Amino acid sequence: MNGQNRKDVIPGIEVNIVLKQDQRSGKLTRGIVKDLLTNSSTHPHGIKVRLADGQVGRVKEILSPAR
Repeated sequence: MNGQNRKDVIPGIEVNIVLKQDQRSGKLTRGIVKDLLTNSSTHPHGIKVRLADGQVGRVKEILSPAR
């Protein structure tokens, strides 16, 4: 899944995000979702989240889907 729909992104799942400083290179960072920061139901660049380690970025790929 691509992480553009808010309903697919829930706290506790594993995702790949792109950090603000990595947007040009497209470098992905893996982590566990702690908080959802995007309020709209969809976003073309991915839902913005805060990972458990405090990093903030947009979801590019959902690795472990919600159960």
